[in-house]
Amino acid sequence: MTTGLHPGGPPQDPRPTGNHAPPQRAQVGPAPLHADNRTRSSVITARAAASFDPVGRSVATARSFVRDTLQGWGFADIVDDAVVLTSELVTNAVVHAGTSADVLCLRTDEGVRIEVADRYPEREIPLQASAVNMGSPDREGGRGLQLCAALAGHWGVEYSPTHKQVWFQLDLPERPVGTRTAGPSLPAELLPLADGRVRVAVVQIDRVGAISAWNEDAEDLFGYAADHVTGKPLTDLAAWPHTPGTSTGIVEALQLSRWEGSYGIRAASGRVTPVYASHLRVRDTGGEPSTVCLLVRDHERAVLQTPLRASATDTTTSSEGQATDPFEVFIGSPAPDDLDGLLQRTVERARDMLDGDSAFLLLATDDETELEVRASTGLPSARQRFARVPVEAGPGRYGSARMPAVHEDLMVVPGAVPLLGGTGMRSVVTVPLKVEGRLTGSLGVAAESPARYSNEEALRLQFAADRIALAVESARLGELERLRRGSLSFLVEASDLLAGTLDRDQTLALMAQMTVPTLATWCAVYTIADQASDPYLSYVLHEDEERIDGLKALLSKIAPPDPVPTPGARVWPAPAEAAHQAALRTSMRSLGLGDRSPVSSGIGTTLATAAAVGGETVVLPLVARNRVIGMLTLGKPSDEHFRQEILELAEDLSRRAALALDNARLYSERTAISQSLQRSLLPPELPHIEGVEVEVIYRAAGEGNEVGGDFYDLFPIRDGAYGFAIGDVCGTGPEAAAVTGLARHALRLLAREGFGGPAVLERLNSAILDEGARSRFLTLLYGELWPQEDGSAVLKVVCAGHPLPLRLRQDGTVEAAAEPQPLLGVMEDLELYEQTVTLDPGDVLLCVTDGVTERREGTRMLGDDGLTDVLTTCTGLTAGAVAARVMRAVERFASDAPSDDMAILAMRVPGLQVD
Repeated sequence: MTTGLHPGGPPQDPRPTGNHAPPQRAQVGPAPLHADNRTRSSVITARAAASFDPVGRSVATARSFVRDTLQGWGFADIVDDAVVLTSELVTNAVVHAGTSADVLCLRTDEGVRIEVADRYPEREIPLQASAVNMGSPDREGGRGLQLCAALAGHWGVEYSPTHKQVWFQLDLPERPVGTRTAGPSLPAELLPLADGRVRVAVVQIDRVGAISAWNEDAEDLFGYAADHVTGKPLTDLAAWPHTPGTSTGIVEALQLSRWEGSYGIRAASGRVTPVYASHLRVRDTGGEPSTVCLLVRDHERAVLQTPLRASATDTTTSSEGQATDPFEVFIGSPAPDDLDGLLQRTVERARDMLDGDSAFLLLATDDETELEVRASTGLPSARQRFARVPVEAGPGRYGSARMPAVHEDLMVVPGAVPLLGGTGMRSVVTVPLKVEGRLTGSLGVAAESPARYSNEEALRLQFAADRIALAVESARLGELERLRRGSLSFLVEASDLLAGTLDRDQTLALMAQMTVPTLATWCAVYTIADQASDPYLSYVLHEDEERIDGLKALLSKIAPPDPVPTPGARVWPAPAEAAHQAALRTSMRSLGLGDRSPVSSGIGTTLATAAAVGGETVVLPLVARNRVIGMLTLGKPSDEHFRQEILELAEDLSRRAALALDNARLYSERTAISQSLQRSLLPPELPHIEGVEVEVIYRAAGEGNEVGGDFYDLFPIRDGAYGFAIGDVCGTGPEAAAVTGLARHALRLLAREGFGGPAVLERLNSAILDEGARSRFLTLLYGELWPQEDGSAVLKVVCAGHPLPLRLRQDGTVEAAAEPQPLLGVMEDLELYEQTVTLDPGDVLLCVTDGVTERREGTRMLGDDGLTDVLTTCTGLTAGAVAARVMRAVERFASDAPSDDMAILAMRVPGLQVD
């Protein structure tokens, strides 16, 4: 739905324009109005238009639109009839015709005219003189027209080639003369004072704001002849009162459908004559808008001024005898349903009620010790919003919050109302908002002139405050409940995100991203490595990515905040001060008042950065395990403050973030230690063996593990001889890795002492059994390798409970290269022997752990046969290619990640190279 509200002026003709033939029309009803003169009999003072899509829910939306519009215009008497008729007509358009519907509401002095148009092009156009069949009441079609005939004072139907339009007019009920506003009979001495002859200047202003009519009383009041001022803008004569923080002027006032107030007219003598004015915007028969201004001397304002609604009792009675809620009288009906809208409406009505230049409303904290600025008008609200002032009396404190107070001149007591400092306001009246004796807020109205208010205005304002206090408190509690629910959801989500990572850098990024822009405009995280280290700027984020670099540069140039462990947020003024100084220096350089060096293109960035951090900045400590590990810094742009609820939420977040950041630090330290120890269990590098290709692939099971229960080694024993081993300790993880380290280092030591393969493994078996409860059984394939001059290689191997090594010959046959023997770590007395194997040129020896052969997919297992089949396809491949093909086959055998450690050792004898 699209809507448009218009304060007045001629209605827009929805019919197409251009060189089209005049549309045919058919009008029915008790008193049809011709389309060309239907609005000339009365002045249209306001209009509202809306379009609705061709869906069923648009009918309900149209009803709400018409109801809200008419209630806003104060036409409650005819709302029900208008809603019923609109509902029927919009239903015909969006349901039966299947097109969008356009609804136009026109307000006049006599009543309301509503037009509903659809866009069904193939509509039969009835003849003007033919009889109109209204249909049966039981029929679905035609019922909207029957209702129009029954309820509307005037109605009709208009057809064009592109749409059909049904309109109806509801007249306002006649009210007895004198019942709308009346005053009591007064003695002559109490009547308003006026000159012997009251002169009412009638000035008419055309569309562009120029004077088009100037009567004789205007000549007498201001000294200008009509021909002297005709055609001149009224702004040349008007002395409009300046109101800080508002943009409304004489030009805007002349565009409103109705306006009433005070300003001045510069007379021919040069003096400004204060006048009271009543403006009414009208249009002539040609549709040309103009404004009629009635002006009297300001002290004779009673001639034109609309009497204020009486508010001396809790309830008022309307002209129809119905009781009216005083709250609705002050706020207006319907009242805004959100807290900010209600507070803004309140300050605007309070300002208008006391004819002030500004108004403000503050809400009290739960302990009633501070007041928070929540709404204002006529003041620089952006600078003051959410600012806090103490309630107790004293310099710079709001000493008059708990009782009504009138300050005749703030120049005498500058700190009486801190909110108004530097705003130019001189006099102010403030009253408390209380609910059941508890201070909930403060409402104030201020003026630029001194001694503007008295106790009478204070009583009027207090009466209004008493009527709205409960509604404001109810709306505030509702908002607080929504904020608390949102805060709970926010913290739950934040906890989940922070618990989902143990990476320090990712934790820092999450901290910043959760605060910007939800809690603050920008964020910076400082970290402290240890007690002796200074805070370090670790992460910076701004809601505008283009501001991040400038913000980071600015924060890098100032000292970091002190790492104070005291919980809660504290204000840190250094960034705002540094930004202000940087912007000042930049501006001076640009004006040639400072550094004579050429002005760089970074001026705009500096000024933008200054504006981005020029507001309030707070620091929250990051405390984990009784130690300050950093600071979370939150900032607002220029002239903005943090709400207390936001600071409390940020404090909760900082506690969770601090623990997550410290956990990430501890995890990183433990991981670094673990990885360093694990890497020490693997050989640093494989030696180069002349005449033998060697390739190793190792995969440790478990996240973060580099070494598990499987291990390998290849090392020189003496000149021309090399030892190699591949083994598997029972289990995985750190316990298995401990036995891995024992086995690898023992093998090297014993082999280099000159022991043969069986002796090496027997002594290693004894060392494992000496570990007692920590011992684990071990399968091990150990061998010694001697490359030969003829290009072959001789191996002596011992296979202690390990999967047998496989030999791939050049013809593609695969055979076991050793016999199985008992594993280590189970029996004390072992009788092991070694076997000799000769690898001819082109042969490959493949050694694997059981993680390769026991790879499973459901009930299937790769097994020795499956490994043999893979190896038969590797004829002619290098050792690296053989190892890679085996690993690829193992990975593809099952879709799940491997659950056991795996090691693959491939050795190939390529043979002699012949030149």
